[in-house]
Amino acid sequence: MKTKTKMISLVASFRDPGGFLFTRDGVLYRQVNKAYAEDYTRLMDSGLYEKLVKAGLLIPHTESDTQAADEKRLFKVLCPERVPFISYPYEWSFSQLKDAALATLSIQKRALKRGMSLKDASAYNLQFHKGKPVLIDTLSFETYKEGEPWVAYRQFCQHFLAPLALMVYRDVRLSQLLRVYIDGVPLDLASRLLPVRTRWNLGLSAHIHLHASAQKRYADVALTEARGKRKLSKDALLSLIENLRHTVRKLEWKPAGTEWINYYSANNYTGIAFEHKKALVEYWLSRLSPKTIWDLGANTGVFSRIAAETGAYVISSDIDPAAVDGNYRQVKESNQQNLLPMVLDLTNPSPSIGWQNRERDSFLQRGPADVVLALALVHHLAISNNVPLERVAEFFAGCSEWLIVEFVPKSDSQVQKLLRSRVDIFNEYTRTGFESAFGQWYTIQSSSLVRDSERWLFLMKRKCHGNRCWLI
Repeated sequence: MKTKTKMISLVASFRDPGGFLFTRDGVLYRQVNKAYAEDYTRLMDSGLYEKLVKAGLLIPHTESDTQAADEKRLFKVLCPERVPFISYPYEWSFSQLKDAALATLSIQKRALKRGMSLKDASAYNLQFHKGKPVLIDTLSFETYKEGEPWVAYRQFCQHFLAPLALMVYRDVRLSQLLRVYIDGVPLDLASRLLPVRTRWNLGLSAHIHLHASAQKRYADVALTEARGKRKLSKDALLSLIENLRHTVRKLEWKPAGTEWINYYSANNYTGIAFEHKKALVEYWLSRLSPKTIWDLGANTGVFSRIAAETGAYVISSDIDPAAVDGNYRQVKESNQQNLLPMVLDLTNPSPSIGWQNRERDSFLQRGPADVVLALALVHHLAISNNVPLERVAEFFAGCSEWLIVEFVPKSDSQVQKLLRSRVDIFNEYTRTGFESAFGQWYTIQSSSLVRDSERWLFLMKRKCHGNRCWLI
C-alpha cells in the first residue's frame, strides 16, 4: 500500500502559464507545463542554463521523476536547489537592490548571446543565495525573435531603476514604495518624484522620464500593435542593456550619517564588557547548535558574524538602511555565504501582500528560526516605541524556541539618551519587571551580568504545556 504524500502548491507562482512551484513532503519542486516545453528545451540545449549556473546567476536544478502536481499539463518536474530564506526587494538595502539589478542585466546579455531573452525582469525572481543575487525562476526565459524589443524592459525599470534612482536622489527610505507597488514603482510616479536635474542625466532621462511619457502616450495602443511597430535589432538590444547597466552602475549611495551605523564604535561598552558579551553569545550558541538564527536589531552584523561561525544560516536584520548596507558590503567583501542582511522595522514588519494577501509571505510566516538574538534591542522597543515588555516577549516567542536577549537598565547611558526627549512613564522597565514579563513566555536557562557594565544577558527557552508550545 502506497503512503499518501502531502502536496502543496505555492501561491506565489500562480501567474506563469509555463509552470508553478509546489512542495511534496517538504521538498520543493517546479512543474514545467507543456506550454513551456519548447523554451525549456532550448534553455537546456543552448548551453545557457549551464553557463548561468556556473556563473552563479541561476539556481541549479535536477529533473525529477516525482509525481506531478498537474498531470494534464505536465512536461517535466524539476527539483531546484532550495534557498534557505526568501527575502523581498523592499527588505533589501541599496547595494543589494543594485547588485540584483546588475545580475538581471548580466543574465539578459548572456541569454541574448544564446538566442534567448528574459520575458520577466521582476525583482522577486531573484534571491540572495550564498551571499549573491541569483535568478530562481528557471521559466523566465523565452526564445529570442529577431527584431522584437525586450518585453521585460518596463518591468526592469519599475522594479530596479526607478527605486534605485529615488533612493539616490530623494531618500533611501523610498525603497519602501516597492512594498506598496508590487509590480514596481510606476514610472510616471518616479518621474514626478525625481528632481528636475535628473532629466539631464542621459540614462535616467531615457529610461524613466521619456519612458514614462511614452507609456502615457501609448497607453491605449494594444501591446501586440505597439510591438509590431517597434523593431529592434539584436545589436540595438544589446546596446540598450549596456546603457541600462551603465546607468545603474553610476547610481551611488554612500551610507553615512544615520543614527546607528556607527553604533559599535560609539556605544558605552568597555573592551572588557564587549568581549564578555561576545563570549557569552558564542558559548550559548555552541550549546544550542542551531540551524537558523534571526539576529533582530543586528546593526552592522557584528554578532551576526559570531552566529554565522556556528554554521547556522543567519538573518541579520535592522531598521537602519545604512547599517544594513554596511552589513551587506561586509558580506560581499568576505564572501560570506550563510548571512543575509535585511532592512526590517520590527514595529511594522513585512506583512503578507499581493493577491489574496498570500503572494508574498509576512516576515513571521517565513519562520520560525531556531534561535533569536535580541541584543541591545528591548529598550528600543519598550521605550522608543512604547511596546509593553509582555508584548515584546510574546513577539519573540512567535519567532523561535530559544532566545538570547539583553536587558539594558535605565541607568545605562544609551537608555538615558532615549529618555532625554520624553517623560519617563516606564515604571515596569526594571530587571524584575523584565524577568516577570518574559517569564510568562519563557523559562530562563541561564543569565549573566556582562562584566564591567550594568547590562544582563539571558538565555531563555519558550515554555510549553502538554504537547503544545505557546505560539502566537
